[in-house]
Amino acid sequence: MSTVNVRLRPLVRKLNLPTVIRTAILPGDFAESLFIATQVGEIFCLRRGEVSTLLDIRSRVLKLGAGGGYDERGLLGLAFHPGFYTNGLFYLHYSVAGTQGPGALAGPFRPSPCDPGTLRMSWNNREAQYDHIDTVEEWVLQPSGAPRRRRTLLNLRRPFLNHNGVNSLNFSPETGRLVLTTGDGGSGYDPFNLAQDDREIAGKIVEIDVAKDVSIEQPPAVTRFHELPASIQDTLTVIAKGVRNIPGIAYQRFLHRHIKYVGVVGQDLVESIYSFVHYRPVPVTQLVQAAQTGAASDHEGMVNFGWRAWEGAFPTSVRSDCPTGPDRNEVTAAYYDEAIRTSARRLPPLVSYFHRDSRPDRFGGTALTGVQPYRGSAIPALAGSVVFTDLARQGSGPRARGVLGYARARPDGRMSDYQVMEINHDFGGEAAYFVSLGVSRDQSRLYLGVYGSMKVADPNLGTVYEIVP
Repeated sequence: MSTVNVRLRPLVRKLNLPTVIRTAILPGDFAESLFIATQVGEIFCLRRGEVSTLLDIRSRVLKLGAGGGYDERGLLGLAFHPGFYTNGLFYLHYSVAGTQGPGALAGPFRPSPCDPGTLRMSWNNREAQYDHIDTVEEWVLQPSGAPRRRRTLLNLRRPFLNHNGVNSLNFSPETGRLVLTTGDGGSGYDPFNLAQDDREIAGKIVEIDVAKDVSIEQPPAVTRFHELPASIQDTLTVIAKGVRNIPGIAYQRFLHRHIKYVGVVGQDLVESIYSFVHYRPVPVTQLVQAAQTGAASDHEGMVNFGWRAWEGAFPTSVRSDCPTGPDRNEVTAAYYDEAIRTSARRLPPLVSYFHRDSRPDRFGGTALTGVQPYRGSAIPALAGSVVFTDLARQGSGPRARGVLGYARARPDGRMSDYQVMEINHDFGGEAAYFVSLGVSRDQSRLYLGVYGSMKVADPNLGTVYEIVP
């Protein structure tokens, strides 16, 4: 793989933190427009060089950054219906104002192999012990040009402030359904093992059949699938489980099928990008029935990324020298038994990059923030590749610099290595965290969201660029 040199062409400056970058053709228009969602609750439209506000829901979004500025809640998902040009429908995922709770645990969590109680924790008293509620809504762009909320599809109670997913909504070109990607609920190490539990909504990739108009004005706030009304359960299927945190799902056409790309943010060691072609989504009604009857469920074809027992290609690496005693006199790994059970069923990653890497042509990563396929011709060396962004190189300090990388697409899902792009751009003395990655509808143009701070509460430090040769 050759080194790819790119430049960054600024499109919009002085934004709040950009979480989602998408393109669509507005009803009655003929050219593609660029849409930028910010974490605090704005959606901007760049059309023919002019920037306008499509929607401002800051009053609906939970107040962010109160605990020091860093936050993973907010407006996290934006997707346009495949028929947006004619029906004006689009979808939002955000953290709802006024829903702040105390959290599911009193303090930070780290499992200890020497204390089995930390490996088998339960999320109890869920109606009181939670952090916030996320909602997924359907909106419509009216003929007047004013957006209007049509209905709520889901209300999800989340245990912690982090790992809610970002760029969390997309439409599947294979099924035509809305796809929601949810993180494991947060804290660290998934203390309640929600990602592997088929009853839990957290840590899953879920398809929503938006063509089924469920007549429920305000769905209940839930954490498990069986808590949903039957009519809503009937609209849902599960594609995958074992997700830690996730910057969305992307699709790349390959012959008559699509390669699906999923990035999963790591815990201590590694960031991972997965790819798969074949899968069999499992209806939620089937999952609920299996849980209620205690029957062994057959989920052959559901994708499993392996978390919490696996971090990418590695067993989760919590180890302890247990105190000397009759039963605790050896070094043990925290989720060893879980890693064994999950080993044969999990999907290995396509690409891994590490938090520490001594190779001169690689880098130490921080957090994966975007994954997109590229099928354009303007940057020939990238054609047919999957492109990814990392928040910032390890150790880059106050002048943080994000990273762009790429890997060759492999429809067989086998592991591949990656290459770092050379970026010819001067950010000056300011920090440049790479927080989001977008692509045009035909996947021929790439867009990069950059922010000057790790804190969402620091305003107007964002720029959206187009990545150009």
